[in-house]
Amino acid sequence: MAEHNYKFDVTMSCGGCSGAVTRVLTKLEGVKSFDVSLDTQTATVVAAPELTYEKVLQTIQKTGKKVTAGEADGEKKSVELIAE
Repeated sequence: MAEHNYKFDVTMSCGGCSGAVTRVLTKLEGVKSFDVSLDTQTATVVAAPELTYEKVLQTIQKTGKKVTAGEADGEKKSVELIAE
């Protein structure tokens, strides 16, 4: 199975905001690489096949940052918080 490419539009107002997102993605198992950009207000994640879009979304939302849009492998996805 191929790895996934996830992209999230995240409202981040400062370096601390992007730092919080960076910290949680660093710890998330299954993340192969990622880029968090304060300038473009995005987080892009290359994930192992077993890491779901929903799990990455939930992890970013736990930082308290608002995710305004999301994509999984080029397809637009919901950003509504999914209860565990």
